[in-house]
Amino acid sequence: MELTVWRTFVTVCRLGSLSAAATELGYTQSAVSRQIAGLERRLGVPLVERHPRGVRPTPVGEVFRHHALATLNDADRALRAVQDARDGSLGRPLAIGATPSLAAGIMPAAIRRLLDEDATLRWSLVPGLSSQLHDRVIAGDLDIAVVTDAPPGLPDDPRVERRFLGTDDMVVVLPVDHPRAGHGPVHIRTLADQTWVEDNDGSAALLRRHAARAGVTARIDLTAADLPGKMALVATGHAIALIPGVLTCALRTDLTTLALVDPPTRGIYTITRRHDPHPSSAALLGRLATAFEPGGPTHAAPQPTERNDDPALPQGVVGAPEVRLRAPVAVQPGNRVTPDAVGEHLP
Repeated sequence: MELTVWRTFVTVCRLGSLSAAATELGYTQSAVSRQIAGLERRLGVPLVERHPRGVRPTPVGEVFRHHALATLNDADRALRAVQDARDGSLGRPLAIGATPSLAAGIMPAAIRRLLDEDATLRWSLVPGLSSQLHDRVIAGDLDIAVVTDAPPGLPDDPRVERRFLGTDDMVVVLPVDHPRAGHGPVHIRTLADQTWVEDNDGSAALLRRHAARAGVTARIDLTAADLPGKMALVATGHAIALIPGVLTCALRTDLTTLALVDPPTRGIYTITRRHDPHPSSAALLGRLATAFEPGGPTHAAPQPTERNDDPALPQGVVGAPEVRLRAPVAVQPGNRVTPDAVGEHLP
């Protein structure tokens, strides 16, 4: 079987859409459909099934997807190794993955510090959800990934080593001309009349859970396709949103943040393969750990403001989002990290 067809199948499964896969691969949708149908005939079983929002692999298709992805990654690495040998560069690039907020929030500075120590290092940065990044580390597509313990928690997998970096407070993001801009910290119940926007199910679940604990309901009336879309809807005054505190340093200039009283938090981890680690993975881990130290780039100093909305808190200080450091620790196989394992760490 041609690997091109395998790559088409894996792409369809990843995107959940024949048309989206066709666009990414440069085919027509009918060509993608023919490739999938031909693969199913060759194997003698259905590999994908349709549902209202697109397609997904069947149980047998998921088994094949897992092995096909590993085979494709091996083939890609073989081609890169030959190219590197031909060009006289035998060191493989450091392949890094990170969730969208971490890719925008802490990864650029950490990579910059790494390059200051080794300017010859070649690297790539791939954004994705934590579960997707975990799979790509296992498949060998990524050397290191920076993920969060979003519900239902990180998988228990003895093939990876997981290290805890720290926790960060979630904050509310507002347009700069919002009536509550410059106020805070506030209780979530004071925002019960607001329209919210979310970009994924995990983030929406976090917001609903936090609001429910306060006895209110968060009105998530808008859905964005991704984090930039979510920010754009907030900036133009259509809604407010809950975002990770690590994003504060990378906010658009037309946005500001509002701290919450007793905010939800999430845990941030690195995952690497236990076997065949990249020589630079340990150095990047060190740079990331530095980012979570007190005084590091993830710790924003409180800024003066007009007032806050909680009489129990000092006036004149906005509760800045904080990443609270706990020393990085390795999580051993058999210990499943859940939202309650290290406080309340959510997406």
